[in-house]
Amino acid sequence: MGKSKNNRFRRPQFNAEGLSVNAVKEVEVDHDEVCDGIDSPAGELLEKLQNPSADMREFACASISRVVQQSQTIPAFLQRDAVRRLGPLLLDRSLAVRETATGALRNLSACGGHEVCEDMVKQDVMTPLTALLRECCAGFETNPTLSLKEQKNPVEDVANEAVNLLWNLCESSSQALCVFNKAGLLDVILQCLERHTNNIQLALSAAHCLHTVTEDNAELLCSMNNAVLGSLESVLLSSETAMAHILLKTLAAGSLWNLKSSLPTARQAQTLNALVATLSQCLELDAGTLIPQLHQAEVSCSAPSSEAGEMDDHQAVAEDMGVEEMEDEEGGGQARRDEKATKMDKDFSDLLPRGKEELREATALLTAQQTSLEIIVNMCCSDDPSDDEWEEASSSDESEMCPDGLSEGNTSLLSPLCLSAEVHGALINHNIPEKVLRKTQFPSTEAMDVCRQNPTWKILMKKMHRVQYRALTCLHNMLSTMDAESLGGAAALQAVAQHLSTLVFSASDIPKEEEFLEAVTSAMRSLLQIIASMKIPQCFTPQQLITLSEAATRCDVVSVRVNAVAILGITGSTLAKEKGTSETLQMIGNALLQVATKDANLVVCGEALDALFDVFADGDEAEKAAKNISLLSALKALQPVFKAKIRKEGKGKYSPEQMCVLDNIKVNLRRFIGYLEIVVKK
Repeated sequence: MGKSKNNRFRRPQFNAEGLSVNAVKEVEVDHDEVCDGIDSPAGELLEKLQNPSADMREFACASISRVVQQSQTIPAFLQRDAVRRLGPLLLDRSLAVRETATGALRNLSACGGHEVCEDMVKQDVMTPLTALLRECCAGFETNPTLSLKEQKNPVEDVANEAVNLLWNLCESSSQALCVFNKAGLLDVILQCLERHTNNIQLALSAAHCLHTVTEDNAELLCSMNNAVLGSLESVLLSSETAMAHILLKTLAAGSLWNLKSSLPTARQAQTLNALVATLSQCLELDAGTLIPQLHQAEVSCSAPSSEAGEMDDHQAVAEDMGVEEMEDEEGGGQARRDEKATKMDKDFSDLLPRGKEELREATALLTAQQTSLEIIVNMCCSDDPSDDEWEEASSSDESEMCPDGLSEGNTSLLSPLCLSAEVHGALINHNIPEKVLRKTQFPSTEAMDVCRQNPTWKILMKKMHRVQYRALTCLHNMLSTMDAESLGGAAALQAVAQHLSTLVFSASDIPKEEEFLEAVTSAMRSLLQIIASMKIPQCFTPQQLITLSEAATRCDVVSVRVNAVAILGITGSTLAKEKGTSETLQMIGNALLQVATKDANLVVCGEALDALFDVFADGDEAEKAAKNISLLSALKALQPVFKAKIRKEGKGKYSPEQMCVLDNIKVNLRRFIGYLEIVVKK
């Protein structure tokens, strides 16, 4: 279970400009209406795109941008060729139309998901987008940054929308990524990144895009040069301390990690150290303290007379942007720690209302910390899937973290990593394990209360939890790839076990949040494997672990159920070597049998059987417990059912790798039954 992949949470962006709330309501599509003609809202808006008035075209684009935030309205627009109609407006003679048209396509790509993005690329949206980006970058020179930072630079505003659209498309479409490579758009993104001294928001959008397109992109690696690496390193070494710049540096660090195989040998160690130092500085910040301080600063800056009205405005913004709905969506999809997730992470900080700088800072802080932890997850990856990871191998939306096609003759830092000595040393030197462990705590009560009581700050609650989940995933990977002494030895591992026990078992009920359960059970599994191998006493009681297993059986996420039975297997096989444990082994055996016979997923059933083989493989206590729970007869009854399910469900539902492991378990089940028959005859 140690294999990890950089988590991508593609974010729907919400263009807050262009329409009042009432105007949006007037053009929203009725869910029950059959829209076949020009008289439908979608048809009317698309017709207005051809209006000779620039104001009317801008209004239509802004209206579409708002309406498509409701995903159920998207089919009506796609059926009317919305992408082809909006595409030419990216090069409209009016900058305002360019910006709103790009914003409409950006929202369409973000809210429509992968299939819509693929369709947009098929309809050749990349051609006008590429031309727009090049014109914007040329405009940077002819329309230099205005002297007052408060003034808007319209060219950069258009570029920001365009870069976000490009980011969404490249995230979802391999064809878009191919166009990115062939069109040489890397230079365009770097020009946007280099605007960070004057336009941090544009630079952040470019950094997000770059972080995405550099991942597992062997073709792009060939075009890397010292100028590209130098631009990223200059961002990394910036002395700016504002939260937006912390996020910018973190994203630059992630891009450099993705490009590690392009680093000249002489610069590897220095760059790696700067990269890890950036992540360390980011994780050093305490969001639990800073978020209340930032909120208090916002309150202090607000005039008492206007505070009530401002809160009303903020409430309206929160409702307009669908904050509550977005939080539900964030919690609804399972963010797997080792796959490129298809769900969308709702980071729309560039579209927060002006004057909400403190909220922008808080959002940037949490995004930076989440991203830092995701980078460390990837730094601490296993090179090849182990037998323990078989349940996740080759799932449809996973891929290996380490890229193929790396240059030959590179040093260990440039090869697919199983935690090289250089990376290991950098992580230890910057106290990364200790800082990660601190982030696994539940979010600060004070910070959560501040966000809960303020509508526009409420969006940060999910983000605080997500930082904790990523930290737990990070802990899992470090436990899987780092030796015990590097983690502090036996005493430190026992302290980690006590900490995880507090997280899971301190409340009357085990937490039910799926992302938390997946991350914490993965960490517990890795920790128990180390503790068992070192023969260190552990603080989890068998009854606690059985309670966790029972809670996991009610979780829809397969890996949570797999982790739970693996934890029981590790605990049981350790107890089987001790005297007077037969009753506890019976309890564990019954729990594993329940899963093996009743779970609908063959992967989970197979893991439960594997755990039973480990627990009852040897020893007087195990033999006694096996007889008391009639393990032999139970497995004999299960055997034909398990074989039939593999034959009936296997090929269509499970990958070849999974089928191979299931076949091995089927063979081992037959052998184990033979072993138990000998035990019974004693």
